[in-house]
Amino acid sequence: MALPAALARPLALPVIASPMFIVSGPALVTAQCQAGVIGAFPALNARPQSLLDDWLHEIAESNRAFAAAHPDRPVAPFAVNQIVHRSNDRLEADMELVVKHEVPVVITSLGARTDINDAVHSYGGVVLHDVINDKFARKAIEKGADGLIAVAAGAGGHAGTQSPFALVREIRQWFDGPLALSGAIAHGSSVLAALAAGADFAYVGSAFLATDEANAVDAYKNMIVDSSAEDVVYSNLFTGVHGNYLRGSIEASGLDPDNLATSDPSKMSFGSDEKESGASEAKPWRDIWGSGQGIGAVEAVVPVADLVTRLKGEFDEARARLLS
Repeated sequence: MALPAALARPLALPVIASPMFIVSGPALVTAQCQAGVIGAFPALNARPQSLLDDWLHEIAESNRAFAAAHPDRPVAPFAVNQIVHRSNDRLEADMELVVKHEVPVVITSLGARTDINDAVHSYGGVVLHDVINDKFARKAIEKGADGLIAVAAGAGGHAGTQSPFALVREIRQWFDGPLALSGAIAHGSSVLAALAAGADFAYVGSAFLATDEANAVDAYKNMIVDSSAEDVVYSNLFTGVHGNYLRGSIEASGLDPDNLATSDPSKMSFGSDEKESGASEAKPWRDIWGSGQGIGAVEAVVPVADLVTRLKGEFDEARARLLS
């Protein structure tokens, strides 16, 4: 199946940058798009809600101006992530702005709704829904999503537990539409591996945390550089949904990462403020820092353009090695 027009545009690398709470904003997204990969941010990052209108205008205008000034360089489309969960009391208002600005790609999470998909389709936009298993993948497509993001074991933030090879293969047995793969991808050879497994795109998050444009404190960026897979802890304590977090940030918040309580999933919240864990004053994303297991490949804090250049060099080298 051919990719929708919004996803078929030339890219420097077949990568969608995952939307990261707090961290992803206009500076990071425009740098990603202008480096040739699809940039994304959660709508909830724009606070107060009225700021989302400004962000959408800023990103579109910046990319338009860059494309006009650099006609020989691919400028990727951008995406907005919507949390489709009952606790998100901004969803309807944010969707009105998404439609107003005709956001090219919308990434939906934690709930699949036909009306949300219809709203994006009304102007020709594309909906990608993130899933952690085949059951949720089928439900998303039945509800009208155009494509899927397979969030496999090792991904940052709210991650699944299935092997990326198993998850992609199960989905590809019945679905031939747009598919991105997430899970510990922070090296160009891993991007190639995602394509070889059957995905159209690699979904990359944690590597972009250690960039100049990321809206993260220096301590967070440096911890990404200094950590490896064994420093990532899987827990549902902080939001009610299982996710991967940096051990060092958990310890700094006064918690024991090896003895974390289990949270009640029914209490999860993704509304106007980050949910407190109930076990400490620490808040997810602000104090408890998300991270995927691929961070061992991240060796320095660099500009986004330099990171994409590194990934592309590694991708090309890995492909050439396979073809030799």
